[in-house]
Amino acid sequence: MSDAILSGRGLAKAYLSGDRRIEVLRGVDLEILPGESVSIRGESGSGKSTLLNLLSGLDTADSGELAWAGAPAHGDARARFLGMVFQSFYLIPEIDAFANVLMAARMLGAPGAVERARAKDLLARVGLAERATHLPSQLSGGERQRVAVARALLNSPRLLLADEPTGNLDEHTGDAVIELLLSLCRETGTALALVTHNVAHAKKTSRQLFLHEGKLSHG
Repeated sequence: MSDAILSGRGLAKAYLSGDRRIEVLRGVDLEILPGESVSIRGESGSGKSTLLNLLSGLDTADSGELAWAGAPAHGDARARFLGMVFQSFYLIPEIDAFANVLMAARMLGAPGAVERARAKDLLARVGLAERATHLPSQLSGGERQRVAVARALLNSPRLLLADEPTGNLDEHTGDAVIELLLSLCRETGTALALVTHNVAHAKKTSRQLFLHEGKLSHG
């Protein structure tokens, strides 16, 4: 039995555009080991985000098999098994940074003292202890992404999926966010799958992959 934290076999996905069938993924095979960091690059439109949506269970493959920690991927397990970081942050604008981080725990029930303490600790670890009561509109882009990282790690996921997390940030801030992601994942033992167009960021992961014509290869 595989020790992989995530295993995808023969993942395929196609979309209809008018009378055309566009095959985005053509039998992708991927394994990610516990604590491993993997980057996935590819040209614009190559299907990187589609692949991440399949790996997260947010979308369903037309064919193939997906397993999380050796068990068939199931939406009910998502909130405990994985965390996600997106390009556009997806913070709730009406609540402060602390409450946004706690939203991850609310998916599993009412947050208690343990969850609140972890949210406070994570905000401190991403350098935002003094900004916990600020609304997203009062934070910079980099600060908002750091809130999103803390939220993604709140439930102690075994896998973190990051989809172009620096896409809306300047180069310096983007570099800092990638370093933060990698260091926190190393500290917590969380595996990381990073979708990025940035070669320098990709090279910081322990394994680099490239998506081309619907297939993954070593990057």
